Amino acid sequence: MGDFDAGAAALTVAEGLRAAGTPERAAQEARYLKSDLAFFGVTVPEMRRVVRTAWRSYPRLSRAESVAWALALWDEPVHERRMAAVEILTLAAPRLGTADLAVVERLLRSSGTWALVDGLAVNVAGAIALREAAAWPVVDGWAVDADFWVRRSALLALLSGIRAGRPDLTRFTRYAEPLLTETEFFIRKAIGWVLREISRRDPSWVVAFTERHICEMSGVTFREAIRRLEADEAERLRLLRGHP
Repeated sequence: MGDFDAGAAALTVAEGLRAAGTPERAAQEARYLKSDLAFFGVTVPEMRRVVRTAWRSYPRLSRAESVAWALALWDEPVHERRMAAVEILTLAAPRLGTADLAVVERLLRSSGTWALVDGLAVNVAGAIALREAAAWPVVDGWAVDADFWVRRSALLALLSGIRAGRPDLTRFTRYAEPLLTETEFFIRKAIGWVLREISRRDPSWVVAFTERHICEMSGVTFREAIRRLEADEAERLRLLRGHP
């Protein structure tokens, strides 16, 4: 890895984050996220500023060095350090590959909050899978994993393709249909979120999917699915469902 010192780079970021935080915000974030991690109390825009300033100091960083930097940040149980690790992996995503999903999965399993899971799933795993077809068998396994955060990540990994105009509707259907009756809020919300994103470009597909599964969908999934539909179509589906 040349002269790059991942531990020193992580310490530089951590010091910048600590300096940018406030005790009041730290307490507020800990309450909001119901987390046992320590908090510096840094806003997301400020966290990104600190990370990107540090990132620009290493213009020739390799894939392995980027991952090592992220892991060095993650190893301390501080929320903003872990958010910074996700940001490093997001910046490094164009040079990451299918083999790096093992690291992503490890972080997903130790995240414990949507605030860390979602960036890893959408911006890292999703970006890799959009570029490398070999990644999809790994993500397919996530969709049936015992850990609901990992299952959520499989769903959210589809967002990169949807936003790029390359939605994998067959894969979404395969992931989502067995999960529609789950009681876990974060799974219900994720299915609805993906449907909402699909509806921006293909509302008729979302209408058909929603009609087909209208009795299985939870309220939160249904509300998200119809959020971006035309008002008259959304109202028709509400009436068909018979309740919100």
